[in-house]
Amino acid sequence: MPALPIRAALRSDGVFLADMAVEAANWRAGAARPRHEIISSPEYSRYIAGWLRPGDAGFVAESPGGEPVGAAWYRMLPRDEPGFGWVGTGVPELIIGVRPVWRAHGLGRALLRRLTDHARGEGYARISLSVERDNYAVSLYRSEGFAVVRRGIGRDAMVKRLR
Repeated sequence: MPALPIRAALRSDGVFLADMAVEAANWRAGAARPRHEIISSPEYSRYIAGWLRPGDAGFVAESPGGEPVGAAWYRMLPRDEPGFGWVGTGVPELIIGVRPVWRAHGLGRALLRRLTDHARGEGYARISLSVERDNYAVSLYRSEGFAVVRRGIGRDAMVKRLR
């Protein structure tokens, strides 16, 4: 599959990022939670509410027809409202989502690389994420240099050193 265009996420991409948070939460086939339930829960709304505040960065992949089909973004979450993959102050936490039909074509890897390169360019030393242990994306994250730093109930926090 030819590489799809990837652009910086805009303020107007907030609704699409919410869609991608839903995709990330519903990665397991047959276990779909309703969109409204996911985006209204504090566990996920922290990744999307008020998108593009200072410290936010992200990228959106588009189909050949210009439709957004995947995104990867990060936020700086505070100690008193940590995300699933929070590992410390000053470490951005990323989330990634790709529409099911576009998965397994290298799009997630391309988005992940673009985002980690951007974080490195912004001077961050590390970037984190959280993933359920049985999610097939674990192998992608490991192959891209992420390592488990904290084990939780059914999910792990992973970190990649950027410098």
